[in-house]
Order: sequence, then C-alpha cells, then structure tokens
Amino acid sequence: MTRTRLSALAATAALAATGGLITAAPASAAVTCTSPVWRAQYFGNSTFSGTPKLTACDTAISENYGYGDPAGVTLPKDNFSVRWSLTRDFGSGGPFRLSAATQDGMRVYVDGVRKIDLWKNVSTTARKTVDLTIPAGKHTLRVDYVAWTGVANAAFTYTPRTEAAVDTVKPLAPTGLTAAYDWTTAKTTLRWTANKEMDLAGYRVYRRLSATSWVKVSGTSLLTTRSFVDAPPATGQTFLYEVRAVDKAGRESAGSPDVTATTVDRTGPAAPTGLTVATGDGWWDTLKWQGVADTAKYEVYASSAAAGPFELRGTTTTPSYRTSGAVNTNTYYRVRALDAAGNPGAYATVTSDGVDRMPPKSPTGVTAGARPGYTNVHWSQPDGFYEDWDNGGHYRVYRSPGKTFDPTARTQVTCVAEESHEAGNGGNCHDVDMPANTYVTYAVTAVDPYGNESAYSAPVVVRTGDTVAPGPVTGVKVTPRNDGMLVSWAASPEDDIDEYVVWTGVRQADGTVKWLGPATCAEGTSNWLAILCGDLPDGEAHVYAVTAKDHWGNTLHPSDPKVTVVEATELDVRPSVTVTRDWSLGSLGHNRTTTRPSVDWQCTDTTRCATVTGYRVSRWNPVTKAYEPQHDGLLPADARTWEDATATKGNTYFYTLQAVTADGAVVGTYPWYTVFQDRV
Repeated sequence: MTRTRLSALAATAALAATGGLITAAPASAAVTCTSPVWRAQYFGNSTFSGTPKLTACDTAISENYGYGDPAGVTLPKDNFSVRWSLTRDFGSGGPFRLSAATQDGMRVYVDGVRKIDLWKNVSTTARKTVDLTIPAGKHTLRVDYVAWTGVANAAFTYTPRTEAAVDTVKPLAPTGLTAAYDWTTAKTTLRWTANKEMDLAGYRVYRRLSATSWVKVSGTSLLTTRSFVDAPPATGQTFLYEVRAVDKAGRESAGSPDVTATTVDRTGPAAPTGLTVATGDGWWDTLKWQGVADTAKYEVYASSAAAGPFELRGTTTTPSYRTSGAVNTNTYYRVRALDAAGNPGAYATVTSDGVDRMPPKSPTGVTAGARPGYTNVHWSQPDGFYEDWDNGGHYRVYRSPGKTFDPTARTQVTCVAEESHEAGNGGNCHDVDMPANTYVTYAVTAVDPYGNESAYSAPVVVRTGDTVAPGPVTGVKVTPRNDGMLVSWAASPEDDIDEYVVWTGVRQADGTVKWLGPATCAEGTSNWLAILCGDLPDGEAHVYAVTAKDHWGNTLHPSDPKVTVVEATELDVRPSVTVTRDWSLGSLGHNRTTTRPSVDWQCTDTTRCATVTGYRVSRWNPVTKAYEPQHDGLLPADARTWEDATATKGNTYFYTLQAVTADGAVVGTYPWYTVFQDRV
C-alpha cells in the first residue's frame, strides 16, 4: 500500500508499531466517513459477498498491493475485492472526467449506472477515461475492484473539466451571507457558507444602493476565503450586498440573497452645481444653483477678496439666495450644502462684478380697448420694479400688424399718456398712431435703468376703432304672423358688428317715411338674425328697416338711401263680433304669466257681487266666428283667476270674462286679448 489510510486500518497499524493492539476493528463495527472521503470495504473473496473483513475511510483511491494483500487486514493474496463508495454534493454539476487504472478488474458506477468496465484478469495495468456530465446536487460514486492473480493495483479519480469551451454551467449562488456593520470603524464584515462546487476558483463581493446597479467592491482578484471587510461611504444610507461564486472556467454565479448594512452618516452633500449670480438694480445679488440631494440647508458666504476672509451672509433651504446692500464692486461668493446631521459639503464659488445684467420681470395682465381715433393699452407689473422705476426705469409698448405678435414687424408705440402715479406697478398707453379699422397685436416690456429689457408680455389682439358706419344690411324680409311681424335679415360680412337695430316707420302721403324709432320687438335665442315686432295684428301697414351697429357705435340711419326699406301690412286677426265692456264689479288684470294667457279679477261691489253665482271665460274661435266657453259650467263664485292651458305660442287670442247670476243673467263683461308670441 502506497499511502496512509484514514481508517481503522491506519489505527491498527499505528498500534502495532508501538506494541499496542494489533487486531483490526471488527468487520461489523460501524464506520462513518465524512464526504468526500471514500468508505472502503474489504472482502476475502472476489464476489463482494459476506461480511467485509474491514471497513475504513480513504481520502483517495490509489493502491499498489504488489503480490500481497492490503496491510492491516487479513485477506488472501489472490481473489480478494475492495468496494469504495461515497455520496457528495456536486453543486451545480457540470462536465467531469472519470479516470481508472487497474490490475486486475475495476467497475465504476454513478448513481448505480455503470460508467467504466475494466473487468478482466490482466497481467499489465488497464486504463480508461470517460467524460460525462453530472447533474447538480448530490450523487453517489461506487468503485468495485477485484484482484484475481498476480500483481494488484487500483487507482481512480474524478475531476471537473474546467476548460471554458467545455464548462458552460454557472456555479450555484453562495448561501448563508451575513453582514455586520461597525459604527465605530464604519466597516461592514461579510461572511458566507462555502460553495459546493468542486471547480470553485473564488468569490466576488458586490454592493449597491437601492435602485442602482451593482458595483464590485472585492477588488480585481478573487477571494479565496469566505469573509470580506468593506468600507462603504459613511453617508447614512442603507447598502445592499451580495456574493457571487466564480468557477475555474471563469463563469460567475447568480448573486446570493441580499443582506443590508446601514452606515453612519459622516459625509456631507455634494457641492452645488450651476452656481450663477445676477445683480439687480445695483442693490442686491441673486445667487442661483442646482438643488443638491440630501440637503437640509445651504450656507452662503461672501468676501471682498478672493482669498477671504469669508463672512456667512445667511442660510436658505431653497437653491437661491438674494443678498442685501450695495453690490457695485467685485464680491466673491461661495455656497455649500449641509445635511440633516450637520455634515457640510464642498463649496461652489462664483464672483459678482456688481454690474446689473438681470432684466426685469415681464409685464402681465395686458389689455387693450379700442376707440375711434386711439387705442388704450393697460398692463400690470410684478413686484420688484419700484426701485428700477424710481431710478429711470420705463416701459416699451410694441405693436405689430395682424392677429399674432411678430417681433420682426414690430413698431414701438409713442404713447400720448403712459403711466399713472404708481407706474412701478403697471401703466397705460394711448396709441393714436395705429391703423384704423384693422387688427393689431400689442406686447409690452419693462426696461430697467441699466438698459436691461424684459421678455415680451403675453400679446393682446385688438380690432382698432373707426368712425365709419357698417354697410347696409341685406336680405331684409318682413313676414306677417298671427303674433306680430317677423323681421329677418342676412348677417353682415363685417367683423366689428355689436348689434342690429330694427326700425319702424309710417309711409306719409307724399311718399316719404316718418321713422318712429327703433321698434319694440321681442328677441329670441335661436336666431340672432331675426326678431318679432308689433303688438296686436290689426291690419296696419308699416315700413321696416334694419341697420348694423359696430363696436364704436357707428350705424346708418334708416333714412340713408343705402338702407333697404321694406313695407308690409299686418294680418287682421280681430273678432268680427264686437263685445262691449261692462265690468264695474271691481279691479281685474290679464296676461299675468309668461307661459300662458291668464286673467285675474276682484269683485268688490258688495251688493252686485252677492248675486254672482259663477264666472264664464270664453275665447274667440276664428273658424266658427264665435266666442266659445273654455270650461264646463261656471267657474265658482269665489274664483279669482284663470289661465288658458290650451293656448299655443305664435297666435293672438281674444277672450271675454262674464259674471253670471243664478238666473243666467250676465251682470258684468270684460273683453281682452293676448298676443302669445313665439320668439325666434
């Protein structure tokens, strides 16, 4: 035997050398071999039958028995056998090479499946190599060896194949990762469980903040131990860690389950970026910069010399700061951020030369009102322009033609009246040089005493005024109806019309028209180019005209020869039966509602009203040429109101109200009519 065995056999040999017990452990004694150590069983026959003569633990299979039997166990020098077996975790598995060398017979099994068969009594050593893939997880290897006659030797190895072109299987992710952060040293100690891979080359440790990418922190070389000490930035943030295994083919495993470590905060925020300074009115500097993450406040320092000393001017929680006092010379500023723990960051610096290059804010709320001969432009000014105004600041009013403001076609307006006594808060401008009867667009700017001009205000479009009346209205038509005269017309093509005026007149004997003035007409909502005029349609002839009035009040008079005049005669819808009013019983009225014709009355003549037993309301029927009652029987003696629920708009109705006594006599009659117009 060519090596030392970790076995009961080895213990026996050691005792024999010192004069101790030389008897091997009983064959039936239980022997436990820790994986990946082989469990070896020795048999005094070539069939592996019966009770083993010895069970021992071998770290490897590499035996040279020569012409004898294994030392430490009594076996025949020929026809004996040895069986080695082990079960181990192969991790992620992968390509392996099995190599056997034997004299005499050897068979190799993986999970009970024969992979090598050299089962023959030979006079020289037989060899065989097999490449195969072993799946991930635990598997059992068994090697059966028989020495029949002559020289006896046995060797077997199983090794992973680590060529990158062959091994395409990633290692398993490490497990058991823990992290312990020491707030005194500001370091994180990481420990993890050994990986099961046989071809493990080492480990890598990665770190990241939440929502960021992983960064390797274990250096360029692989870790060969199962611990690592990291010094994360002391920012008070929580870092995540994971460990990845790397095999000899260079393939990296997935990450282990993450662990976290929250660091102590000893790091200030980053230095502000984009720091700029603008001088306003020579009385202050406005510093602005980009906001910095993890900032509780900013400190602003200033000095009259580049080398200092610097004085703290103030603090702010926003990324801007406005100084006070005259700033008409060079001033050196530096700004830094501080976090909630008071850790300061690096400074950002900027220099002010005290020259005001900051334009004012743009005027707001610009409005324009046109009148014949001028346009009045008004605006407001955001705060902060008072000092500019008091020291020579002013406004500029620009005008361009059309409905959009075009800076390339602008004209600066010479204002007749420009500002009020508080012009630092806004102003007015009377433009008397604008083109009449067209569209123009105004914009206003504010200019400080140093010539800095603001951006344009929001533009305002205005239709300029004129003194020319709109042209005559066309398409005038008058249609007689049961409820009046419907006057309609075509829309004016002009774009400054405010309203239309309908005139009525009477033709005189000499052919001229006496205009009575704008008609009393009823406007509707569905058609703004029509109107219903007139009262009772009683067959009168009238003359009508329609004129257009613009924004400025310009309009033609109906006597203007350009105005279209239409003469029309009303319908005569009056009853052919005359009814004489005979009502002295008390007061009454009609048309008290706008939805239906109605009448209400009082009967206050005590003597005569005592004889009234009811009332009758009748309506003229132009078909039957008669007044017809509108209800069954009489209305009660105490009735004082009635409305016509069957009347429809677009008609004129004639009614009588009669007070009736018990014998059927009528003691009072009241006639009335209602023009129930259907407005357009």
